[in-house]
Amino acid sequence: METAHEVAIYIDRFHNLDLFQQGWYRMKISAMWEEDEYRAPVSPARVAQYEVVDCAALDIGAKGSFGFWKIDDVDNSFYTQPFLVKYARQDIYLSVMVSFYIPNSGDEGPATSSVILKFELIYIPTVGNGWTEFEDSSDTYFAPVHEFRIPHRALLGLHSYCPVHFDAFHSALVDLTIHIVYLKGGVAKSALKPLEQGLGTKSFAIVKGLLISREILLEEVKKISNVIGNNLEDLDDADLTLGKYEIIQPSKSGLPDYSKGHCATTKCTRQLSMLRDFLESSDGVGGSTNDIMLFALSKEELSDLFETVSSQLSLIWSSFLKFHRINRIKILNYLHAVWDVDRKAEWSIWIIHSKIEIPHRYLRSVTDSSSPRHLLRISSSRKFHNDPIQNSISRAQLHRKSIAQMKQHVMVVPQHGSSEQLDTTVGQESSVEKPSDVTKSGHILRAVIFVHGFQGHHLDLRLVRNQWLLLDPGAECLLSQINEDRTSGDFKEMGRRLATEVVAFLKRKLDKYSRNGGCKDMKLSFVGHSIGNIILRSALTEPKFEPFLKNLYTYMSISGPHLGYWYSSNSLFNSGLWVMKRLKGMQCMHQLTFSDESDLQNTFFYKLCKLKTLENFKNIILVSSPQDGYVPYHSARIDLCHASSTDNSKKGQVFTDMLNNCLDQIRAPSSEQRVFMRCDVNFDQSTQGRNLNTMIGRAAHIEFLENDIYARFIMWSFPDLFR
Repeated sequence: METAHEVAIYIDRFHNLDLFQQGWYRMKISAMWEEDEYRAPVSPARVAQYEVVDCAALDIGAKGSFGFWKIDDVDNSFYTQPFLVKYARQDIYLSVMVSFYIPNSGDEGPATSSVILKFELIYIPTVGNGWTEFEDSSDTYFAPVHEFRIPHRALLGLHSYCPVHFDAFHSALVDLTIHIVYLKGGVAKSALKPLEQGLGTKSFAIVKGLLISREILLEEVKKISNVIGNNLEDLDDADLTLGKYEIIQPSKSGLPDYSKGHCATTKCTRQLSMLRDFLESSDGVGGSTNDIMLFALSKEELSDLFETVSSQLSLIWSSFLKFHRINRIKILNYLHAVWDVDRKAEWSIWIIHSKIEIPHRYLRSVTDSSSPRHLLRISSSRKFHNDPIQNSISRAQLHRKSIAQMKQHVMVVPQHGSSEQLDTTVGQESSVEKPSDVTKSGHILRAVIFVHGFQGHHLDLRLVRNQWLLLDPGAECLLSQINEDRTSGDFKEMGRRLATEVVAFLKRKLDKYSRNGGCKDMKLSFVGHSIGNIILRSALTEPKFEPFLKNLYTYMSISGPHLGYWYSSNSLFNSGLWVMKRLKGMQCMHQLTFSDESDLQNTFFYKLCKLKTLENFKNIILVSSPQDGYVPYHSARIDLCHASSTDNSKKGQVFTDMLNNCLDQIRAPSSEQRVFMRCDVNFDQSTQGRNLNTMIGRAAHIEFLENDIYARFIMWSFPDLFR
């Protein structure tokens, strides 16, 4: 009983997000055993080059591809055709499927080791503008690798969307799908003798594995064909019953008919009854009865069943590959939709959700002498800990421990796979065709503005930008440059410059859209880091920005000092602020510490909080970290702190007025439901040790720029806020 696993990888598109170097690239794909190093090597067996979609209509860079794909027999790897990357956000359609062949001898049975799929992005030097094929591998440069681990159970059958992202410094997205089946293998010497004589100790495991593979393949084929509205014509007249091994009872009612509304045949559904009532998988992969009936078969019956199941698998698999070639884009979009749902569920276990009502906290207004001087807390379900920062850290540590103790048995391709318990409603509710913003009345302009912080660079937020683009590839992004090297002055001047830059950017995009069908609507979102949040809020108050206020959509504030630096508990940082104010005369530092005016009610921050800079946003996300010593925790959260709640001085009253003014904007009536979230991020700094950066709190403040995992958590958990 010679068998094999076939891993078919369909590579649809290479999307350049943020590669630093222009030039020629190609991908190298290889597969290897994780543990069973003595088994036969995994090698590419066949390649199918599909017809490329209409590149001219899609305005993509697919014409930049050149040359041919190749198979390297020395290291058993596959190289895609080379392609030329010229600019950011360039699409290159490769449209190729490569199948890796994993042979098993009769003594081995189904794989018991996981397989590692390895994707490498190779940059090749060029001579002039042409492609040069180098024999010397030293002339090629390998970018960091992206790997998928396929558990051995998934080698019996898997159909999943698996995006390749490489790393943050070589930001690209490769759209691909993986399709796996367990089949009868090629003819070997041991297969030349009668099959009954070739039965080994693994025979029952082999037949069982084939039955499981057949069940998975048929179920996925039916699900995909139902969703995309096309059936596999080659299977319409095929007999997919198991003959005398078919259990005489009706199919499970919960299983959908093959090609609902397209084909009335029941042959493709009856086969599942045998598997569900004839098999029981000891490791929980497939079936739902016991193995006794399988082990009760004679050698002749077992070999007959092996041949029957093998021939059916070959027929279904070849029919699926033909079907995939015709419907590959619809299949990719469907599997992508399933992947989106699975990722949201996967990320959610790392997030602690607490839904609270925004409390009304009012202290006596400075201008209202009739109000009593005490704090009122109305309809608040939240109790303040004496040390909310420590409270947040403790919750994060407990959550990490609870997740570490979880034992998850998931049949996935880690990081980007499809879960074992597939949501059966996905196929019915998910749209195969991705929604388009192009209608008869025009496009929807989705613009996202990223604003860096103090002494920052316009590329500081590029990791967050890249994550946003992965969710919404059609977004128009602006990484603000206007205030680079000019963040020590007056916030009002910085805001005025930003408003000019953003308005000019929007007008350029609107002009572009007007030449291509028009713009029927606009969604304008902002992402700010540190004092970049104050700059962008100041920009929203500029008169030239007023026409765009109605288009504000999502605001993501990353560690922004919305209430200034009052009540900061970081004495080392406070000393640094004093030095910058006294020795360098930085106006923004005076404004952050409320020393820009003698009257606190005339300070920049007090006036800013009175202006409606938050009210027009549909979604507001405040990202903070209790480990961040550069921005006070309560200021980043727009929240009350313990020190201010016990401060009866004018400073405490002014602070609470600012807090109330901001919360009033968030609570303000809106024609649409407003989403307001406070997100606490606790970074794992155990590997950094104790150094100056961690002591003064700088490490966490900079970690927001160097680590995009928190952005993935938020964006994949709440994707509708970023589209």
